[in-house]
Amino acid sequence: MGSALVLSLQVTIVATALICAVGLPLALLLARSRFPGQVLVELAVMLPLVLPPSVVGYYLLLFLGRDGPVARLGGVEALFTWPAAAIASAVVGLPLMVQASKVAIAGVDRSLENAARTLGSSELQVVWRVTLPLARRGLLAGLVLGSARALGEFGATLMVAGNIPGKTQTLPLAIYDAVQSGRYAMANQMVLLMTLLGLLGLWWVRRLEQPRSAAPTLRSPGEGEGS
Repeated sequence: MGSALVLSLQVTIVATALICAVGLPLALLLARSRFPGQVLVELAVMLPLVLPPSVVGYYLLLFLGRDGPVARLGGVEALFTWPAAAIASAVVGLPLMVQASKVAIAGVDRSLENAARTLGSSELQVVWRVTLPLARRGLLAGLVLGSARALGEFGATLMVAGNIPGKTQTLPLAIYDAVQSGRYAMANQMVLLMTLLGLLGLWWVRRLEQPRSAAPTLRSPGEGEGS
């Protein structure tokens, strides 16, 4: 279980970085821009949520395989390696990040952004100093959900990375192996660990979704005395 846990954490960390690097710009683009084909882009981003994992895995096989663009342009065939598992995990976790971040960014008061522009801030400064800080709770919630989904990915990972112990076998794949071989005690331990990690992620998202308490009302000295 140890090697599967370490590999799962490694895959999840890389997948989370990919989800953030791709999902945040996409969410900004979709929330703040209008362009031809925007609906198609949104549908493509959300598609992994509704497609069977085998279909997502097959698309990734074509993308990462010997005749795919990664091998042709980069000269690297990533199939049946842990980076392939990280890419598969990122693809299935990306929609959750984009959707939550898009809603959070769209909820930022545009007048505050316009005020920053009138004070001389560039568009990049407006995004960095105003938009992202105000939307940070939704962004973090989306990133946690995407990471949790990446940690639990099974089907697409099996298609593109295989189930090689010590090399590409993540916790979900190790659970499948343990059940298939009748090692139920080991399976119970790994299932419990995955459940605890999932509950921790959901608890964190719940905390992020709770509205912040109102700031205390300031009173002038002596106000309320004698009442």
